[in-house]
Amino acid sequence: MTQLSEGAALPVPAQALQVAVTWQTVPGAPEVDVSALLLDGGGRVRGDADLVFYNHTEHPSGAVRHLGKSAPGAPGSAAADWLWLHLARMEREVDRVVVAASVDGGSFGQVRGLDVRVTDLSGAPVSYFAIGGATTETAFVFGEFRRREGGWTFRAVGRGYASGLAGLATDFGIVVEPPPAPIPGPGYVPPPVPRQAPGYGAPPTPVHSRPYGTPPTPVHSQAYGTPPTPVHSQPYGTPPTSRPARGYETAALPVPSHGHVAPAVFDPLSSSFRPSVHQGRGKETVHCDPAIPPGWALLEIESYHSISTTIESCDAHGRAEDFLLMAYEDDVRARTVALVPPDRPLTLRVDADTPWTLRVLPLAHARRFDSHIEGHAHDLVVYDGPPGVLDFSHHGESPFTVHQHTPPREPEYDAEDQELLVDEIGEVRVSAPVTGPGLLRISGDGPWKCAMRR
Repeated sequence: MTQLSEGAALPVPAQALQVAVTWQTVPGAPEVDVSALLLDGGGRVRGDADLVFYNHTEHPSGAVRHLGKSAPGAPGSAAADWLWLHLARMEREVDRVVVAASVDGGSFGQVRGLDVRVTDLSGAPVSYFAIGGATTETAFVFGEFRRREGGWTFRAVGRGYASGLAGLATDFGIVVEPPPAPIPGPGYVPPPVPRQAPGYGAPPTPVHSRPYGTPPTPVHSQAYGTPPTPVHSQPYGTPPTSRPARGYETAALPVPSHGHVAPAVFDPLSSSFRPSVHQGRGKETVHCDPAIPPGWALLEIESYHSISTTIESCDAHGRAEDFLLMAYEDDVRARTVALVPPDRPLTLRVDADTPWTLRVLPLAHARRFDSHIEGHAHDLVVYDGPPGVLDFSHHGESPFTVHQHTPPREPEYDAEDQELLVDEIGEVRVSAPVTGPGLLRISGDGPWKCAMRR
């Protein structure tokens, strides 16, 4: 692994890479939240979607994703927050991808063993940069991927901010609105507003965002000897479920709506584990991490210009067992669910004519149903509402199916129950009853909508 000093850069392959900001768990230290900003040639984002973080986990282009964070372990153990990016798929307008992080309720001076590591999907190290000497900073730019002469480089930056993610985002062109004023209590009488004659006094000074080149005093990295073992070799544990946004975001920073809170008897998001990414071509068997706990796991797959893309679960002998996904579109970006056996690792059979990328993620990354949801083709939705009737519509030509996965009625015999709610073809409008919380596995070849009947 190439260890970089501040300001140094090295070429990196234009392929799928994983970036981990890592640190050591210390009692009382704040959490570290990693983000990526996609910048144009002027060093600015093109819109709010160019900020990828834990409340906006995927860029619309599909080229950058926030994979999640490992759960905190014992004091002194390693933890990490992960990004996945594919430089070859980066839009032409994107000149730089900045890797940054922020903390809430403290400063980076309380965080120990802070560094950023870049690896390929096999875990082979690409670069490593240690951050030292942090004090009161609440946000950091760790490094950046930058286009250079038809390729890409990674440069170690190590620049600190005292204004958190909001200040960092503002410097790159994202408008962060202040939080609304608190609602006054009963009996509140507003103070009188002084009146001014026309032209009296000087106009208020406009507030300008700080240019990128003039942040607070930069923090210099300190190389601390041989870098630790590469990211994929360390037992970082499991990422937590998604968290609500903190006080710095506004309408300018997208926050998903989560609606109804699931009752304690149904908590599909409670199982967490370290995300993993697998790549292949044609028909291959994928042996997933044995550390994934029994229960449901979210599968995301991408393939382009393939006649068909399928995912099957395998039995204990590696033989294909059940179809989890059957997609016949030219370009596939789909989600489905797999059931991890209690007595062995999850094994999958993936088949596509062209190269494919498969991500195995905790269900915390799945979409949540909140009275109404829309999607396209194949997706998985967490439904944690009451019994009722769902109205579906589908605009396509191929079969449209909806399966509901629920906790087993007889756990001693089954790991889950499945029910086929919808099985139609083409343009359809259909209703189906749901008995309560579960997972909705939706499959079609066009846009669809689902809403709870009022």
